[in-house]
Amino acid sequence: MTVAEWVVVRPPLPVPGWMQGQGGQSEAYCHRAMLDAIGYLVDNGIKWRAMPADFPPWDRVHAFFRRWRDRGLVREFHDRVRGQVRERVGHDALPTAGVIDSQSVKADAVVGAGTRGFDGGKLVNGRKRHVVVDTLGLLLGVMVTAADVGDRATAHILLEQVAAAHHRLALVWADGGYTGSLIEHCLAAFALVLAIVKRSDNMKGFVVLPKRRIVERLFAHLMPSRRLARDFERRTQVSGQDAGLHCSSRRTSCRPGSAP
Repeated sequence: MTVAEWVVVRPPLPVPGWMQGQGGQSEAYCHRAMLDAIGYLVDNGIKWRAMPADFPPWDRVHAFFRRWRDRGLVREFHDRVRGQVRERVGHDALPTAGVIDSQSVKADAVVGAGTRGFDGGKLVNGRKRHVVVDTLGLLLGVMVTAADVGDRATAHILLEQVAAAHHRLALVWADGGYTGSLIEHCLAAFALVLAIVKRSDNMKGFVVLPKRRIVERLFAHLMPSRRLARDFERRTQVSGQDAGLHCSSRRTSCRPGSAP
């Protein structure tokens, strides 16, 4: 991170207990060095043990990431930064509308058969990222499954989680893969309107569709990161955390209307 980015990131960081007088041992490495190391790992797709000597020891960085992951601090930090960005571009910190979609990516050999599958539509053997973003393209929720899991089945769970975390969310746009009973279920269970944006039969070639382009833009921003272009994680929970941290790091310098 640059100095300007660190100035933005520093305030929303979770405060360690020892700094609040709650006891515990002080940390040996600053959070900026730890976040830079994790960002380097996600961006370059390296193994934890291949962490360059310019960063803290790999086992300390991994322990830091694992502690944040298990205690929900990755999500807390990510949500605070998202709220700051929304307010900076003139939006309310709490979103009222979003877009849902999925992306299938190939899985590495370390990914077990229990969490991988074949997406017949995209012809991809691996995993699928199901995401919900706000109207700026900022991440609201993510769930990683095997690639053969249907979008509607996962949306039942993901939209329930997103609706519970974002109480003002009232409208979500989706493509034709989310039709059927899911629309009535969202309205009855979550008071959430699921609006389907379909491609017209008269359209030929590539056409930018309203609202759906927002989430597609997020997927485009994920792919240059080597650890996200292919799924290397044994656990699906870690894959989702990688995407969240990547979005948080890009969000510190995003422009109005741009995706993280």
